[in-house]
Amino acid sequence: MPNIKSAKKALLKSRERYLRNRSTKSAIKTYTRRVKQLAEKGETEASIENLRRAISLIDKAVKRGILHKNTGNRKKSRLMIALNKRLAQQQGESAQS
Repeated sequence: MPNIKSAKKALLKSRERYLRNRSTKSAIKTYTRRVKQLAEKGETEASIENLRRAISLIDKAVKRGILHKNTGNRKKSRLMIALNKRLAQQQGESAQS
């Protein structure tokens, strides 16, 4: 435990930032998971809506310094690729039927 007053304040701020960053990262992971699950179920509109929310959260996290710019872009890119792949599979299956 720090003895100096400024070190104590820094520790408190660090904890606050840690909790805020952790909740933001968790929300990003949650929406990413939802996008993939909904796309697999075939719920296109819901998955696209969750995709918009995930991208918004990623952009805000990058703006606030929680994620690095390249990390945010990579996450968005991989999410779009996964969604498009699943939607293409479903269209291929429905075209064969």
